Amino acid sequence: MADNKLYDLLGVSRNATDTDLKKAYRKLAKEFHPDKNPEAGEKFKEISFAYEVLSNPEKREIYDRHGLDGIKEGGAGPGGGFGGASMFEDLFGGFFGFPGSGMGGGGRGKRRGEDTLHPLRVSLEDLYNGKTTKLQLSKTVICKKCNGMGGKSGASMRCKKCNGRGVQVQLRQLGPGMVQQLQSICSDCHGEGEVIKEKDRCGECKGKKVCNETKILEVHVDKGMRDGQKIPFRGEGDQQPGMEPGDVIIVLQQKEHEVFTRKDADLVMEHDISLTEALCGCQFIVKHLDGRDLIIQNKPGEVIVPGKLKMVEGEGMPRHRNPFEKGNLYINFNIKFPENNFASEEQLKTLESVLPPRPRTEIPTGENVEEVNLVDFDGSKGSGVHGARLEAYHDDDEEDGHGGHPRMQCQHQ
Repeated sequence: MADNKLYDLLGVSRNATDTDLKKAYRKLAKEFHPDKNPEAGEKFKEISFAYEVLSNPEKREIYDRHGLDGIKEGGAGPGGGFGGASMFEDLFGGFFGFPGSGMGGGGRGKRRGEDTLHPLRVSLEDLYNGKTTKLQLSKTVICKKCNGMGGKSGASMRCKKCNGRGVQVQLRQLGPGMVQQLQSICSDCHGEGEVIKEKDRCGECKGKKVCNETKILEVHVDKGMRDGQKIPFRGEGDQQPGMEPGDVIIVLQQKEHEVFTRKDADLVMEHDISLTEALCGCQFIVKHLDGRDLIIQNKPGEVIVPGKLKMVEGEGMPRHRNPFEKGNLYINFNIKFPENNFASEEQLKTLESVLPPRPRTEIPTGENVEEVNLVDFDGSKGSGVHGARLEAYHDDDEEDGHGGHPRMQCQHQ
């Protein structure tokens, strides 16, 4: 009798699609998450385990065929539970050839084809909210007309040029007693080791044994996924006769965002405020990645200094596989100071009366004391006063007829 325990946990049928599984898991996870239901911790683990198995095509196939009956003793916890880590170890180790299993060792079985990497550009909004997108990929599949034989039964023959090895070996004399061995793919059979006469070739694949096919993949970008994260599609790679197809691996590539920068589960942004807002409090609106308007306030009297970093708790990125937990939003404040002469002398006195007092400075007296004023630096005009003095120095040189610094002359004796 088929084992439906994991399907029953999620409340879905054995024919449930990936979308059905995801919807059921999200609904149950929200209900039994420990943050909202502290007494349902074990239930949440069981739900997460069920989704982990059924959302993976390979693991789901193993479960559908073997169920949980073959699990080693200790895999099932008390009362029909799932025993946590031991269940994972037994189910995925025992069936997939990890340590302790009798499968997958010694290189037995079919050769495996190469994986195909495909980049997918996503925005920060996509990684925050989650997204489902469809990708159209071209792949090779085994010809259905000839079942990957390339022609009618018995039409293939061993290649005479390479003697069925698929490669040609050539020896080249480099010098006395020195020989170089060169190996190349056979030009007649193209590495297949066998050839098919043109008249016997399959009309569908032209003897190539495979045909091109367009495949539509539905890619689910879950909330909280990261730049560079990989989403595998098991066995969806190119097919070749006698080989196990590789995987198609979608690699997420995040586009740069104009407001937010992501740091793990946190978001960082910069915001400019005036000096008045820095001293007297401020209120501004930030458009979040899910379309919400966050009204952010800083209370009057809580002074913000230049470069101050403040935090809005729980408004960062959702955590992958646990989207109800989020990081924080950090805001780095830049203070825009007013231009010169923004206030009258009377207003400045009023302003000074409410600000903290200036530090007292003891003014020295005597002949060696000189008062000087600050001026704005303009890099395009040299080094201010020093540049002017240097100019005057060069003018004096030109009047003396030297056109530059005084020349040193050697005297001959």
